[in-house]
Amino acid sequence: MVPVELVLSFIFLLVVLGSALVSALLILGLKPLLVRYAMARPNARSSHTIPTPQGGGIAVIGACLLMPIGLMLTGSFPPTAFTVLVIATLTLAVVGAVDDIRPLPAVPRLLLQVGAVAAIVVTSGVRVLPEAVPLVVEQAFLVLGGVWFVNLVNFMDGLDWITVAEMVPVTAAIAPLYVLATKSLPAETIVPEVNYIAAALCGALLGFAPFNKPVARLFLGDVGSLPIGLLVGWMLLQLAGAGGLAAAILLPLYYLMDATITLLRRLSRGEKVWEAHRSHFYQKATDNGFSALNVSAHVFGLNLVLAGLATITLVWPSGTVQIAALAAGIVLVGLVLRRFSQARLEFSR
Repeated sequence: MVPVELVLSFIFLLVVLGSALVSALLILGLKPLLVRYAMARPNARSSHTIPTPQGGGIAVIGACLLMPIGLMLTGSFPPTAFTVLVIATLTLAVVGAVDDIRPLPAVPRLLLQVGAVAAIVVTSGVRVLPEAVPLVVEQAFLVLGGVWFVNLVNFMDGLDWITVAEMVPVTAAIAPLYVLATKSLPAETIVPEVNYIAAALCGALLGFAPFNKPVARLFLGDVGSLPIGLLVGWMLLQLAGAGGLAAAILLPLYYLMDATITLLRRLSRGEKVWEAHRSHFYQKATDNGFSALNVSAHVFGLNLVLAGLATITLVWPSGTVQIAALAAGIVLVGLVLRRFSQARLEFSR
C-alpha cells in the first residue's frame, strides 16, 4: 500500500506545477494590457529606475484560486468558510487593482481590509489564545493582527524577487507543517484547503518569478500583495489553531520583524506611517550596496532556516524547545537586519 505521505507529496507537487504553468500563461496573456494601463513610474521612494508594468498579482491570485474553487464547486470542500475566504481574497484583489491604477484614500482602503479579515476570523472559528480569554477579545486581536499582516506583506513587496524569496519557502513549508500539526487531531477539525492553497500559491509565485527576477519586467502590484497577505495570514492562522503557534510565528518572522521595527521607528520620529517611504531594512540594504539579488538571496536562505526551526517546534513540541526556537529565529533575523543596515565593505571604500 502506498504511504499517505507519499500520495500527499505527489498531489502537492502536481498542484505546484499546475499553478506555476497557469500563472505564467496568464501573465503572458495579460502583460500587453498591463503595459498599457498599469505602469509603475519610478519616484524618490522606488527601488526601480525605469517604468515597469505592475499587476502580475492578477495571474498569481487567479492561478492560486483556480483549482480550489473548482474543488469547491464539485463539493470536495465545504462551501461556507471557503467561500468567505475566496470572496475576501477577491475583494482585496479588486481593492489592490484599483489602487494600482488610481491610489485610494487610506480610510476606505483600511475599512475594506478590516472587513475582509474580520469575515475570515469570524467564520474560521479558530482559537489561538487560552480559553480563559473571551472569544470577542481574541477575535479582535486576530483581526488587528491580520490587518497588520496584510499591510506588512504589501509594504515589503518593494524589491525584485523579495516576495518570491519570502513567500515561496513559507508556502512550501505550510502544507507539510500543517499535516504534522494535525496528525493527532480529529479528522473533522482538519481544514484540507490549507494544503491545496499553500501548494497553489507556491506554484503561482514560481510561475511569476521569471518575470520578476532582477531586473524585473513585471511587478505584483497591490492586486497581488494584499490578497497574498490575506491568504498566507489565513493559512498561518489555521496552523496556529492546530497547535503550531510557534511555527506560525517563525515562518514569516523576517517580514514581521522588518516591517514592525520599521513602523515603530517611524512612529517614534513622528512620521506619517501611511505614506510611502524607503525606511525598511531591505531598502536600506540596497542603499548600502546590496543588489536586489543579494537581498533576496539573504531572505530566501534565512527563510529556509526559519522553516527548519518551525519544523523542530512541531517535532519536539515542548515549551522549552518552542521558546528556544523562537529565540534562535529572532536572533537570526536580527543578524540579517543588522547586516542590511551596514554598508558592504567593498561599497564603502
